Amino acid sequence: MVPFRIQVSESDLTDLRRRLAEARITSAPSGEAWESGVDDGYLTDLIEYWRDDFDWRRQEDRLNSLPHYKVDVGDQNVHFLHVRADPHRYSSAIPLILSHGWPYSFIEFLPIIPWLTDPEAHGGTAGDAFDVVVPSLPGFGYSAPMVNKPFTGESVAELWHALMTEQLGYRHYATYGEDVGTTISDWLGALYPDAIIGLFTTHAAFPPAERSQDLTAAEDAFREWLNDKWRTGRGYSEIQSTRPDTLAIGLNDSPAGLLAWLIEKFREWSGPDFEEAWSRDEILTTACLYWFNETIGTSFLPYYDDKHEKPVPLVTVPVGVAVQWGERGFPREYAARTYTDIRMWSDLPRGGHFTAMQTPDLVASAMREFFTPLRD
Repeated sequence: MVPFRIQVSESDLTDLRRRLAEARITSAPSGEAWESGVDDGYLTDLIEYWRDDFDWRRQEDRLNSLPHYKVDVGDQNVHFLHVRADPHRYSSAIPLILSHGWPYSFIEFLPIIPWLTDPEAHGGTAGDAFDVVVPSLPGFGYSAPMVNKPFTGESVAELWHALMTEQLGYRHYATYGEDVGTTISDWLGALYPDAIIGLFTTHAAFPPAERSQDLTAAEDAFREWLNDKWRTGRGYSEIQSTRPDTLAIGLNDSPAGLLAWLIEKFREWSGPDFEEAWSRDEILTTACLYWFNETIGTSFLPYYDDKHEKPVPLVTVPVGVAVQWGERGFPREYAARTYTDIRMWSDLPRGGHFTAMQTPDLVASAMREFFTPLRD
């Protein structure tokens, strides 16, 4: 395990500015902003800011102020943050691994880290602390793609468990995930019940087909509502799961195209709080991680390799659920088809899909409540 620093070359920054200066943005054929995809006016303004005013070096310094590491876990090279609570103030911190999703990076968990590692400065008590581990998923950011195996929740869970136990020396730890990371977190709970103190989630598990029989009226209504919500929003997933390489070539060659692909999902999935949740610098810092590391293609692997994904087994460890705003109305009995020991259930009153980023205060507060009785 070695410390790691982010260091983008000046030639890469020059190349990025050149490509942005030469970007060709078409007008939306529909004439309606955001109706058929990214709004061209919004994108043009953001590209101009990226080219002329965005300060990558400032963001690089900010990110490098955090404790980054890289380590070989078996034949897999993994990048991760390891942010510990001050042991002199917080002697009973729980180790907690956070698994991000797509189109995330580790950056989207940065807002919640201070709430978890320094709770006394964020409305909590000394007994609420966590030691936080935030890996970059395989093929995202500074982590290498999966080696000799598909990207599945099970395979990444095995990797994360080895990271937490063999590399970092934790015998017991907690887990939280969003989006793709939810499946990884669920697999950790299913595979390693003796090691997992508790599983907290804001993206509760959807049961596989074999556990989706004889649904209640509430479950049927929720599935119908969700299907209607996604009726015009599945195009990205269909492409990423069937023809990812063709798409990746274009996005890897054009920063404007890459930004358009990302920003549509940032906006759509963030709900009504998009403008408050995402500053221009935050959007572009995530875009830069994909751009400079050329990882947009490998970030599609969770979609393309989904055909290898097995149903998540029953999760018997203690589970706490705070339903994200984008899935409001999620029936508890629907989650209970996967989680057999739900200890806490609530609904978040605001936010969106990027839950820990958009509402770090709410998520941290719910985590504290859930894990308090599990700290003995």
